[in-house]
Amino acid sequence: SVRLSETGGESVQAGGSLKLTCSVSQSASVWYWGWFRQAPGKNLEGVAGIDRRGRTRISDSVEGRFSISKDNTGDTLYLEMSNLKPEDTAIYYCAGDRASYRSLDSHDWLWWGQGTQVTVSS
Repeated sequence: SVRLSETGGESVQAGGSLKLTCSVSQSASVWYWGWFRQAPGKNLEGVAGIDRRGRTRISDSVEGRFSISKDNTGDTLYLEMSNLKPEDTAIYYCAGDRASYRSLDSHDWLWWGQGTQVTVSS
């Protein structure tokens, strides 16, 4: 079955940058990938999505600061974050689905990683 595993989360100062990586097994089954985050006491929020052709969607809350990409095989997914703010502090999850498109507002994606913590201090 498809398994996802995130790495790269750490504590950074506001204004800094981080690149999260998600390793995807059985990626041939995945047609749409995404990044989500959950801040303390808040709901899960969709951050970015990418399809097999590399077309991306970025949430308005991180537009211009975050970008999503993947390697050609789909085995590795990335989230590049810059100009980080304290409100970006959250557990970040990668997710995948066999549908060719999934809304970032929908959280019933098929496959999820275990999450990686990002903490941004002011």
